[in-house]
Amino acid sequence: MKKLVFLFALALMAYLTPAQAQDKAMPSPTSKVEQKAGTTDITIEYSRPGVKDRTIFAADGLVPYGKLWRTGANSATKITFSKDVMVEGKSLPAGSYAILTSPTASQWTVNFYKYNESGFNAYMEKTPDLSVMVKPEMMNVSCESFLITLNDLRDNSATLQFIWDKTVVPVQLGLK
Repeated sequence: MKKLVFLFALALMAYLTPAQAQDKAMPSPTSKVEQKAGTTDITIEYSRPGVKDRTIFAADGLVPYGKLWRTGANSATKITFSKDVMVEGKSLPAGSYAILTSPTASQWTVNFYKYNESGFNAYMEKTPDLSVMVKPEMMNVSCESFLITLNDLRDNSATLQFIWDKTVVPVQLGLK
């Protein structure tokens, strides 16, 4: 009988232990933004890395100047537009896109690639479907976790913003 109780207790511990091991925080948690702007539905899926006492945007930073960045962590950021949009005055058809950026101190290149599931590295050799140049802005306060927002919502426009550390990168969207 003792042997049976012991085996049952052992089996119960083996069953419960993996469940406890799975319950831990991710270093760069995922986030999803769903926003209706005008009559356009916009969805953004990305991961949110933290500053964690690191230099973020610099020649020798976590995100080096002039290098292509996945614009988040873990995988490429995905943005979906339900209707055609204008990005900084340039046309982008409705659909899902990966956003990769290339920052410098004075301007960022924001690239949109037709989204596929193959991961960040698959975009490195591709030509973007659309590229725009925007000017970063500096904030007086630091944003610890990378954030993508949609602000200044109007019937026919919105501002897509990338915010991290003391940097804000606004991208103007024209909506239908």
